[in-house]
Amino acid sequence: MEAHLTEWLNLSIRWVHMITGIAWIGASFYFVWLENNLNRVNPKDGLAGDLWAIHGGGIYHLEKYQLAPPQMPENLHWFKWEAYATWLSGVALMLVVYYLNPSLYLVKPGVDLAPAMAIAIGFGSMLVGYMAYHVLCDSALGKRPALLGAVLFVLLIAAAYGFNLIFSGRAAYIHVGAIIGTIMVGNVFFTIMPAQRALVKAIEDHTTPDPALPAKGLLRSRHNNYFTLPVLFIMISNHFPSTYGSQYNWLILAGIAMLAVLVRHYFNTRHNSSTYIWTLPAAALGMVCLAFVTGPSMQNPVPQAAVAVITDTPLAGEADKSAEPAQPVASAPTPATDGGSFAQVNSVIQQRCSVCHSATPSSPMFTAPPAGFMLDTPEQIKAQAAKIHAQSVASQVMPLGNITQMTEQERELIGAWIEQGAHLD
Repeated sequence: MEAHLTEWLNLSIRWVHMITGIAWIGASFYFVWLENNLNRVNPKDGLAGDLWAIHGGGIYHLEKYQLAPPQMPENLHWFKWEAYATWLSGVALMLVVYYLNPSLYLVKPGVDLAPAMAIAIGFGSMLVGYMAYHVLCDSALGKRPALLGAVLFVLLIAAAYGFNLIFSGRAAYIHVGAIIGTIMVGNVFFTIMPAQRALVKAIEDHTTPDPALPAKGLLRSRHNNYFTLPVLFIMISNHFPSTYGSQYNWLILAGIAMLAVLVRHYFNTRHNSSTYIWTLPAAALGMVCLAFVTGPSMQNPVPQAAVAVITDTPLAGEADKSAEPAQPVASAPTPATDGGSFAQVNSVIQQRCSVCHSATPSSPMFTAPPAGFMLDTPEQIKAQAAKIHAQSVASQVMPLGNITQMTEQERELIGAWIEQGAHLD
Protein backbone atom coordinates (compact mmCIF):
# COMPACT_ATOMS: atom_id res chain seq x y z
CA MET A 1 0.00 0.00 0.00
CA GLU A 2 2.86 2.40 0.79
CA ALA A 3 4.33 1.99 -2.71
CA HIS A 4 0.89 2.54 -4.24
CA LEU A 5 0.33 5.76 -2.27
CA THR A 6 3.83 7.01 -3.12
CA GLU A 7 3.16 6.42 -6.80
CA TRP A 8 -0.06 8.45 -6.68
CA LEU A 9 1.63 11.19 -4.70
CA ASN A 10 4.35 11.27 -7.35
CA LEU A 11 1.70 11.43 -10.08
CA SER A 12 -0.27 14.23 -8.42
CA ILE A 13 2.75 16.44 -7.78
CA ARG A 14 4.22 15.77 -11.22
CA TRP A 15 0.91 16.72 -12.84
CA VAL A 16 0.75 19.99 -10.91
CA HIS A 17 4.38 20.67 -11.81
CA MET A 18 3.65 20.10 -15.49
CA ILE A 19 0.52 22.28 -15.51
CA THR A 20 2.09 25.22 -13.69
CA GLY A 21 5.30 24.86 -15.72
CA ILE A 22 3.33 25.10 -18.97
CA ALA A 23 1.59 28.23 -17.66
CA TRP A 24 4.88 29.85 -16.61
CA ILE A 25 6.85 28.98 -19.73
CA GLY A 26 3.91 29.84 -21.96
CA ALA A 27 3.65 33.31 -20.42
CA SER A 28 7.42 33.78 -20.77
CA PHE A 29 7.37 32.83 -24.44
CA TYR A 30 4.35 35.01 -25.14
CA PHE A 31 5.65 38.19 -23.54
CA VAL A 32 9.08 37.87 -25.19
CA TRP A 33 7.28 37.39 -28.50
CA LEU A 34 5.07 40.38 -27.72
CA GLU A 35 8.08 42.57 -26.86
CA ASN A 36 9.84 41.56 -30.06
CA ASN A 37 6.84 42.19 -32.31
CA LEU A 38 5.66 45.57 -31.08
CA ASN A 39 5.14 48.17 -33.78
CA ARG A 40 7.53 50.90 -32.65
CA VAL A 41 7.08 53.16 -35.68
CA ASN A 42 5.60 56.54 -34.64
CA PRO A 43 4.01 55.32 -31.42
CA LYS A 44 1.52 57.48 -29.55
CA ASP A 45 2.81 59.76 -26.83
CA GLY A 46 3.98 57.74 -23.85
CA LEU A 47 3.89 54.45 -25.69
CA ALA A 48 6.84 52.22 -26.61
CA GLY A 49 4.75 50.52 -29.28
CA ASP A 50 1.58 48.57 -29.96
CA LEU A 51 0.45 45.37 -31.61
CA TRP A 52 -2.70 44.11 -33.29
CA ALA A 53 -3.42 40.38 -33.11
CA ILE A 54 -6.20 37.96 -33.89
CA HIS A 55 -6.84 34.81 -31.92
CA GLY A 56 -9.80 32.65 -30.99
CA GLY A 57 -12.17 34.53 -33.25
CA GLY A 58 -11.35 37.97 -31.82
CA ILE A 59 -9.07 40.91 -32.58
CA TYR A 60 -6.86 42.34 -29.86
CA HIS A 61 -5.04 45.66 -29.60
CA LEU A 62 -2.15 45.67 -27.12
CA GLU A 63 -0.15 48.74 -26.12
CA LYS A 64 3.06 48.98 -24.15
CA TYR A 65 3.92 52.17 -22.27
CA GLN A 66 7.46 53.46 -22.28
CA LEU A 67 7.33 53.36 -18.52
CA ALA A 68 3.80 53.57 -17.13
CA PRO A 69 0.39 55.15 -17.81
CA PRO A 70 -0.43 58.47 -16.12
CA GLN A 71 -2.89 56.67 -13.86
CA MET A 72 -3.03 53.08 -12.70
CA PRO A 73 -5.85 50.99 -14.16
CA GLU A 74 -8.42 49.56 -11.79
CA ASN A 75 -7.56 45.96 -12.71
CA LEU A 76 -3.92 45.04 -13.30
CA HIS A 77 -2.95 41.42 -13.95
CA TRP A 78 0.26 40.13 -12.39
CA PHE A 79 2.23 37.08 -13.48
CA LYS A 80 3.98 35.44 -10.56
CA TRP A 81 2.05 32.50 -9.14
CA GLU A 82 2.85 30.34 -12.16
CA ALA A 83 6.55 30.68 -11.32
CA TYR A 84 6.14 30.11 -7.59
CA ALA A 85 3.85 27.09 -8.04
CA THR A 86 6.21 25.53 -10.58
CA TRP A 87 9.21 25.83 -8.27
CA LEU A 88 7.36 24.66 -5.17
CA SER A 89 5.90 21.63 -6.96
CA GLY A 90 9.32 20.87 -8.44
CA VAL A 91 10.94 20.85 -5.00
CA ALA A 92 8.10 18.69 -3.68
CA LEU A 93 8.68 16.26 -6.54
CA MET A 94 12.38 16.06 -5.70
CA LEU A 95 11.46 15.25 -2.11
CA VAL A 96 9.15 12.41 -3.14
CA VAL A 97 11.28 10.91 -5.91
CA TYR A 98 14.85 11.45 -4.70
CA TYR A 99 15.00 12.48 -1.05
CA LEU A 100 12.55 9.97 0.48
CA ASN A 101 14.88 7.18 -0.61
CA PRO A 102 18.25 8.80 -1.33
CA SER A 103 20.27 5.59 -1.19
CA LEU A 104 18.22 4.23 -4.10
CA TYR A 105 17.48 7.18 -6.38
CA LEU A 106 19.90 9.94 -5.38
CA VAL A 107 23.33 8.60 -4.48
CA LYS A 108 25.41 7.00 -7.20
CA PRO A 109 25.95 3.25 -6.65
CA GLY A 110 29.34 2.61 -5.11
CA VAL A 111 29.69 6.13 -3.69
CA ASP A 112 30.13 6.27 0.08
CA LEU A 113 27.99 9.30 0.84
CA ALA A 114 25.59 9.59 3.75
CA PRO A 115 21.99 10.20 2.59
CA ALA A 116 21.69 13.31 4.77
CA MET A 117 24.84 14.77 3.22
CA ALA A 118 23.57 14.00 -0.30
CA ILE A 119 20.31 15.81 0.44
CA ALA A 120 22.20 18.75 1.94
CA ILE A 121 24.34 19.00 -1.20
CA GLY A 122 21.21 18.92 -3.35
CA PHE A 123 19.46 21.72 -1.48
CA GLY A 124 22.65 23.70 -0.97
CA SER A 125 23.47 23.66 -4.66
CA MET A 126 20.20 25.44 -5.46
CA LEU A 127 20.95 28.22 -2.98
CA VAL A 128 24.60 28.59 -4.00
CA GLY A 129 23.66 28.49 -7.67
CA TYR A 130 21.23 31.39 -7.37
CA MET A 131 23.59 33.47 -5.23
CA ALA A 132 26.45 33.00 -7.71
CA TYR A 133 24.17 33.96 -10.60
CA HIS A 134 22.88 37.05 -8.78
CA VAL A 135 26.39 38.25 -7.95
CA LEU A 136 27.56 37.75 -11.54
CA CYS A 137 24.57 39.64 -12.96
CA ASP A 138 25.19 42.61 -10.66
CA SER A 139 28.90 42.65 -11.45
CA ALA A 140 30.62 44.29 -14.42
CA LEU A 141 30.09 41.01 -16.24
CA GLY A 142 26.36 41.71 -16.21
CA LYS A 143 26.90 44.49 -18.76
CA ARG A 144 28.32 41.97 -21.24
CA PRO A 145 25.43 39.56 -21.91
CA ALA A 146 27.27 37.17 -24.24
CA LEU A 147 30.22 36.75 -21.89
CA LEU A 148 27.89 36.41 -18.91
CA GLY A 149 25.98 33.68 -20.72
CA ALA A 150 29.19 31.82 -21.53
CA VAL A 151 30.35 31.96 -17.90
CA LEU A 152 26.97 30.75 -16.62
CA PHE A 153 27.02 27.92 -19.14
CA VAL A 154 30.47 26.75 -18.03
CA LEU A 155 29.50 26.92 -14.35
CA LEU A 156 26.31 24.90 -14.89
CA ILE A 157 28.13 22.21 -16.85
CA ALA A 158 30.81 22.13 -14.14
CA ALA A 159 27.99 21.53 -11.65
CA ALA A 160 26.69 18.69 -13.86
CA TYR A 161 30.15 17.11 -13.85
CA GLY A 162 30.43 17.44 -10.08
CA PHE A 163 26.96 16.00 -9.50
CA ASN A 164 27.81 13.06 -11.73
CA LEU A 165 30.62 12.07 -9.36
CA ILE A 166 28.25 11.53 -6.43
CA PHE A 167 24.69 11.35 -7.78
CA SER A 168 22.98 8.91 -10.13
CA GLY A 169 22.73 10.12 -13.71
CA ARG A 170 19.06 11.02 -13.35
CA ALA A 171 19.66 12.85 -10.08
CA ALA A 172 22.63 14.74 -11.54
CA TYR A 173 20.49 16.07 -14.40
CA ILE A 174 17.57 16.93 -12.14
CA HIS A 175 19.77 18.92 -9.77
CA VAL A 176 21.19 20.97 -12.64
CA GLY A 177 17.59 21.66 -13.58
CA ALA A 178 16.83 22.55 -9.97
CA ILE A 179 19.62 25.13 -9.97
CA ILE A 180 18.32 26.68 -13.18
CA GLY A 181 14.74 26.61 -11.89
CA THR A 182 15.81 28.29 -8.65
CA ILE A 183 17.61 30.99 -10.63
CA MET A 184 14.47 31.53 -12.70
CA VAL A 185 12.08 31.77 -9.75
CA GLY A 186 14.65 33.89 -7.90
CA ASN A 187 14.60 36.31 -10.81
CA VAL A 188 10.84 36.59 -10.49
CA PHE A 189 10.76 36.92 -6.69
CA PHE A 190 13.82 39.09 -6.06
CA THR A 191 14.11 41.20 -9.22
CA ILE A 192 11.12 41.21 -11.56
CA MET A 193 8.35 41.53 -8.97
CA PRO A 194 10.13 44.24 -6.86
CA ALA A 195 10.73 46.23 -10.05
CA GLN A 196 7.07 45.99 -10.96
CA ARG A 197 5.92 46.92 -7.45
CA ALA A 198 8.22 49.96 -7.48
CA LEU A 199 6.78 51.01 -10.82
CA VAL A 200 3.20 50.72 -9.60
CA LYS A 201 3.99 52.57 -6.35
CA ALA A 202 5.65 55.43 -8.21
CA ILE A 203 2.54 55.86 -10.35
CA GLU A 204 0.26 55.77 -7.33
CA ASP A 205 2.48 58.31 -5.54
CA HIS A 206 2.62 60.52 -8.66
CA THR A 207 6.41 60.34 -8.75
CA THR A 208 8.70 59.57 -11.66
CA PRO A 209 9.46 55.83 -11.82
CA ASP A 210 13.08 54.76 -11.91
CA PRO A 211 13.61 53.35 -15.44
CA ALA A 212 16.58 51.24 -14.27
CA LEU A 213 14.41 48.83 -12.29
CA PRO A 214 12.03 47.82 -15.13
CA ALA A 215 15.03 47.48 -17.44
CA LYS A 216 16.67 45.14 -14.95
CA GLY A 217 13.47 43.14 -14.65
CA LEU A 218 13.22 42.85 -18.43
CA LEU A 219 16.81 41.59 -18.63
CA ARG A 220 16.19 38.89 -16.01
CA SER A 221 13.01 37.94 -17.84
CA ARG A 222 15.06 37.40 -20.99
CA HIS A 223 17.48 35.23 -19.04
CA ASN A 224 14.56 33.10 -17.91
CA ASN A 225 13.44 32.80 -21.51
CA TYR A 226 16.79 31.33 -22.59
CA PHE A 227 16.80 28.93 -19.63
CA THR A 228 13.44 27.39 -20.53
CA LEU A 229 14.43 24.92 -23.29
CA PRO A 230 17.34 23.35 -21.36
CA VAL A 231 15.05 23.00 -18.33
CA LEU A 232 12.33 21.38 -20.46
CA PHE A 233 14.84 18.83 -21.71
CA ILE A 234 15.95 18.03 -18.17
CA MET A 235 12.31 17.56 -17.14
CA ILE A 236 11.87 14.78 -19.71
CA SER A 237 15.42 13.40 -19.62
CA ASN A 238 14.59 10.59 -17.19
CA HIS A 239 12.86 8.82 -20.10
CA PHE A 240 16.11 8.68 -22.09
CA PRO A 241 18.86 6.67 -20.36
CA SER A 242 21.24 7.07 -23.31
CA THR A 243 21.66 10.67 -22.14
CA TYR A 244 21.84 10.67 -18.34
CA GLY A 245 23.09 7.06 -18.21
CA SER A 246 26.20 7.75 -20.27
CA GLN A 247 29.56 8.11 -18.57
CA TYR A 248 29.78 11.41 -20.47
CA ASN A 249 26.30 12.57 -19.46
CA TRP A 250 27.55 16.02 -18.46
CA LEU A 251 28.94 16.57 -21.97
CA ILE A 252 25.70 15.33 -23.52
CA LEU A 253 23.79 17.79 -21.35
CA ALA A 254 26.16 20.55 -22.44
CA GLY A 255 25.58 19.73 -26.11
CA ILE A 256 21.79 19.60 -25.86
CA ALA A 257 21.64 22.77 -23.76
CA MET A 258 23.82 24.65 -26.24
CA LEU A 259 21.64 23.57 -29.16
CA ALA A 260 18.51 24.56 -27.23
CA VAL A 261 19.84 28.03 -26.46
CA LEU A 262 20.81 28.57 -30.09
CA VAL A 263 17.33 27.59 -31.27
CA ARG A 264 15.73 29.85 -28.68
CA HIS A 265 17.96 32.72 -29.84
CA TYR A 266 16.73 32.31 -33.39
CA PHE A 267 13.10 32.54 -32.32
CA ASN A 268 13.89 35.54 -30.11
CA THR A 269 15.58 37.45 -32.94
CA ARG A 270 13.78 36.37 -36.10
CA HIS A 271 11.54 39.47 -36.02
CA ASN A 272 14.62 41.55 -36.95
CA SER A 273 16.29 39.24 -39.43
CA SER A 274 16.99 35.63 -40.32
CA THR A 275 20.63 35.90 -39.31
CA TYR A 276 20.36 32.95 -36.94
CA ILE A 277 18.22 30.67 -39.10
CA TRP A 278 21.29 28.45 -39.45
CA THR A 279 20.75 27.38 -35.84
CA LEU A 280 17.79 25.20 -36.85
CA PRO A 281 19.65 22.84 -39.24
CA ALA A 282 22.68 23.04 -36.94
CA ALA A 283 20.57 21.86 -34.01
CA ALA A 284 19.14 19.00 -36.09
CA LEU A 285 22.63 17.95 -37.16
CA GLY A 286 23.84 18.29 -33.59
CA MET A 287 21.15 15.92 -32.33
CA VAL A 288 22.09 13.39 -35.00
CA CYS A 289 25.73 13.61 -33.91
CA LEU A 290 24.77 13.18 -30.25
CA ALA A 291 22.65 10.15 -31.14
CA PHE A 292 25.66 8.64 -32.93
CA VAL A 293 28.26 9.23 -30.23
CA THR A 294 25.94 7.97 -27.48
CA GLY A 295 25.21 4.70 -29.30
CA PRO A 296 25.90 1.47 -27.38
CA SER A 297 28.77 0.48 -29.67
CA MET A 298 30.53 3.78 -28.90
CA GLN A 299 30.22 3.55 -25.13
CA ASN A 300 29.98 -0.03 -23.94
CA PRO A 301 31.13 -2.53 -26.56
CA VAL A 302 30.50 -6.13 -25.59
CA PRO A 303 33.78 -7.65 -24.32
CA GLN A 304 35.18 -10.45 -26.44
CA ALA A 305 35.41 -12.65 -23.38
CA ALA A 306 31.64 -12.45 -22.89
CA VAL A 307 31.06 -13.35 -26.52
CA ALA A 308 33.29 -16.36 -26.03
CA VAL A 309 31.10 -17.54 -23.14
CA ILE A 310 27.92 -17.15 -25.17
CA THR A 311 29.15 -18.73 -28.40
CA ASP A 312 31.28 -21.39 -26.74
CA THR A 313 34.21 -20.39 -28.98
CA PRO A 314 37.82 -19.49 -28.14
CA LEU A 315 39.04 -15.93 -28.00
CA ALA A 316 40.95 -14.48 -30.93
CA GLY A 317 44.56 -15.63 -30.88
CA GLU A 318 43.77 -18.68 -28.72
CA ALA A 319 42.96 -21.28 -31.37
CA ASP A 320 45.43 -23.67 -29.73
CA LYS A 321 43.08 -23.81 -26.73
CA SER A 322 39.98 -24.58 -28.72
CA ALA A 323 39.80 -28.03 -27.25
CA GLU A 324 39.24 -26.61 -23.81
CA PRO A 325 35.61 -25.97 -22.91
CA ALA A 326 34.67 -22.33 -22.39
CA GLN A 327 34.23 -21.40 -18.75
CA PRO A 328 31.03 -19.70 -17.59
CA VAL A 329 31.11 -16.20 -16.17
CA ALA A 330 32.13 -16.61 -12.55
CA SER A 331 29.29 -14.54 -11.15
CA ALA A 332 26.55 -16.16 -13.23
CA PRO A 333 24.06 -17.64 -10.78
CA THR A 334 23.75 -20.89 -12.72
CA PRO A 335 26.33 -23.09 -14.42
CA ALA A 336 26.81 -22.96 -18.16
CA THR A 337 24.24 -24.94 -20.06
CA ASP A 338 25.08 -27.51 -22.68
CA GLY A 339 24.89 -25.60 -25.91
CA GLY A 340 22.41 -22.94 -24.86
CA SER A 341 22.96 -19.61 -23.10
CA PHE A 342 19.44 -18.36 -22.51
CA ALA A 343 19.15 -20.35 -19.28
CA GLN A 344 22.03 -18.32 -17.83
CA VAL A 345 20.63 -15.01 -19.08
CA ASN A 346 17.14 -15.85 -17.84
CA SER A 347 18.49 -16.72 -14.40
CA VAL A 348 20.27 -13.35 -14.18
CA ILE A 349 17.17 -11.46 -15.32
CA GLN A 350 14.87 -13.27 -12.91
CA GLN A 351 17.25 -12.61 -10.01
CA ARG A 352 18.24 -9.03 -10.85
CA CYS A 353 15.38 -7.55 -12.90
CA SER A 354 12.09 -9.37 -12.34
CA VAL A 355 11.83 -8.34 -8.71
CA CYS A 356 10.38 -5.12 -10.15
CA HIS A 357 9.59 -5.96 -13.77
CA SER A 358 7.03 -8.67 -13.18
CA ALA A 359 3.25 -8.91 -13.29
CA THR A 360 3.52 -9.34 -9.51
CA PRO A 361 6.65 -7.47 -8.35
CA SER A 362 8.31 -8.85 -5.23
CA SER A 363 9.92 -5.48 -4.56
CA PRO A 364 8.04 -3.47 -1.90
CA MET A 365 8.61 -0.31 -3.98
CA PHE A 366 6.15 -1.30 -6.69
CA THR A 367 2.65 -2.73 -6.84
CA ALA A 368 2.76 -2.95 -10.64
CA PRO A 369 5.65 -3.31 -13.12
CA PRO A 370 7.20 0.13 -13.85
CA ALA A 371 6.05 1.38 -17.26
CA GLY A 372 4.28 -1.96 -17.75
CA PHE A 373 7.68 -3.52 -18.51
CA MET A 374 7.51 -7.27 -17.65
CA LEU A 375 10.19 -9.93 -17.94
CA ASP A 376 8.36 -12.99 -16.65
CA THR A 377 8.53 -15.19 -19.74
CA PRO A 378 11.20 -16.00 -22.35
CA GLU A 379 9.04 -14.39 -25.01
CA GLN A 380 8.80 -11.13 -23.04
CA ILE A 381 12.56 -11.11 -22.48
CA LYS A 382 13.29 -11.63 -26.19
CA ALA A 383 10.77 -8.96 -27.22
CA GLN A 384 12.35 -6.45 -24.84
CA ALA A 385 15.97 -7.35 -25.69
CA ALA A 386 16.79 -3.95 -27.18
CA LYS A 387 15.47 -2.10 -24.13
CA ILE A 388 17.25 -4.50 -21.78
CA HIS A 389 20.49 -3.75 -23.61
CA ALA A 390 19.94 0.01 -23.47
CA GLN A 391 19.08 0.04 -19.77
CA SER A 392 21.30 -2.62 -18.21
CA VAL A 393 24.24 -2.97 -20.61
CA ALA A 394 24.77 0.28 -22.53
CA SER A 395 23.79 2.89 -19.93
CA GLN A 396 23.77 0.56 -16.88
CA VAL A 397 21.09 2.65 -15.20
CA MET A 398 19.15 -0.49 -14.36
CA PRO A 399 18.63 -2.11 -11.95
CA LEU A 400 17.71 1.18 -10.35
CA GLY A 401 20.49 2.15 -7.97
CA ASN A 402 21.78 -1.37 -8.67
CA ILE A 403 19.66 -2.45 -5.74
CA THR A 404 19.86 -6.10 -6.80
CA GLN A 405 23.66 -5.92 -7.22
CA MET A 406 23.95 -6.92 -10.87
CA THR A 407 27.63 -7.51 -11.61
CA GLU A 408 29.67 -6.36 -14.61
CA GLN A 409 30.06 -9.98 -15.70
CA GLU A 410 26.30 -10.45 -15.66
CA ARG A 411 25.83 -7.31 -17.77
CA GLU A 412 28.43 -8.61 -20.23
CA LEU A 413 26.65 -11.96 -20.35
CA ILE A 414 23.32 -10.32 -21.22
CA GLY A 415 24.97 -8.01 -23.74
CA ALA A 416 26.74 -10.85 -25.52
CA TRP A 417 23.52 -12.89 -25.67
CA ILE A 418 21.71 -9.97 -27.30
CA GLU A 419 24.61 -9.32 -29.70
CA GLN A 420 24.40 -12.96 -30.81
CA GLY A 421 20.72 -12.61 -31.71
CA ALA A 422 18.86 -13.11 -28.42
CA HIS A 423 18.04 -16.74 -29.17
CA LEU A 424 15.87 -18.69 -26.73
CA ASP A 425 17.33 -22.11 -27.49
